[in-house]
Amino acid sequence: MDAIREWVSLLAEIGFSGLFDILLVTLMIYAFLAALKRTRRSGLIFTGILIVGAIYLIARKLNLLLTVSLLQGFFAVFLVALVIIFQEDLRYFFERVALWWFERRLPLYERKSARFLRREVEILARTLSDLAREKIGALVVIRGKDSIARHLDGGEEVRGLLSEPLLKSIFDPHSIGHDGAVVVGGNLIDKLGVHLPLSTNLEKLPGSGTRHAAALGLSERSDALCLVVSEERGTLSVARHGDIRMVSTPAEVAEVLEAFYDEISPPSEKSSWKRFVVKNYREKLISFFLAVVLWIVLGYGAQIVNRTFEVPVHYGPLPSSLTVARIDPPKVLVTLSGPRRAFALFKPGDIKLSLQLWDARKGQHDFFIPSGALSYPGGLQLEDINPRKVALDIEDKIPEPKSYP
Repeated sequence: MDAIREWVSLLAEIGFSGLFDILLVTLMIYAFLAALKRTRRSGLIFTGILIVGAIYLIARKLNLLLTVSLLQGFFAVFLVALVIIFQEDLRYFFERVALWWFERRLPLYERKSARFLRREVEILARTLSDLAREKIGALVVIRGKDSIARHLDGGEEVRGLLSEPLLKSIFDPHSIGHDGAVVVGGNLIDKLGVHLPLSTNLEKLPGSGTRHAAALGLSERSDALCLVVSEERGTLSVARHGDIRMVSTPAEVAEVLEAFYDEISPPSEKSSWKRFVVKNYREKLISFFLAVVLWIVLGYGAQIVNRTFEVPVHYGPLPSSLTVARIDPPKVLVTLSGPRRAFALFKPGDIKLSLQLWDARKGQHDFFIPSGALSYPGGLQLEDINPRKVALDIEDKIPEPKSYP
């Protein structure tokens, strides 16, 4: 019951605005994590940052001063490092936000992504399989939801209807556009002879050529589907989400194409609440957890609060002939103020109260407690000491009996 009351009290403190704030930040973090999911390298870097953050919190809890100091220096340059490390992913994220905003302004009938008819899927699968059998190099890019214009270099506008003769004529070894990529949008060939950014992930490109590096490079930067034919080995490969694999039959190529369009433009009957909850559920849970942590640390944790602690009264050295017989009261109430997060790892034992009695004299005395007699962690401010005076009985020290051998 006590735990339930604490949760109800916490929800009351959060309020509607706090819940809305958490949900909004969750949405932004999820969009960023979805962007990071495109490349394994970025995901590993982000995981490493989370591990460093967890180490920092543990170090603060265990009072590891050197480790905390070093990590605080790391976090001082964290934002700059974040922009440098994730510059491509941040650009992708803001690009997706802009595309989403512009799409919301379009009429409903214009919002759906173009889908292949079965005829176009068969054309691509059959044509690319024929090119692979004849060992004619080819690279076909099929647009997804992301804008890929900034990744494309050069090329010629075509805007021609997708067909087997047109594709084979483009990739003919004597054709001008043979060495570049063909960009397909809907049932049209948009451009030919396009150059794509090359991947530097050599582990996934053992013995592969420039076409494979270009296909993998674009797949690392967008959600486009890239199909590449090797003229040396006569193999057909597909690249998506920073990964590349071989496919062996036209039926397998058709299956890849149909799955691709089911993903970027799913049929309406599949758009259910269950699909919404299950898809990327790990990223959603991580986003919500991080949003709550950030709200506690930066929002809820930044609120200024007062906390009162019961602190024992201690005293420093006295003249050698005197001793303290009584302190009244033996404890005082100390009120400190500061952000909530400053109290998160706070222990009452961190507050020390010590009176300086080096010039004390025998008798009953009322000592005023100065603010300087208190020591407490940084980031906090002293608000009150109650009572401000304590009574001390100082007597002569009883000499210890001498011991004789």
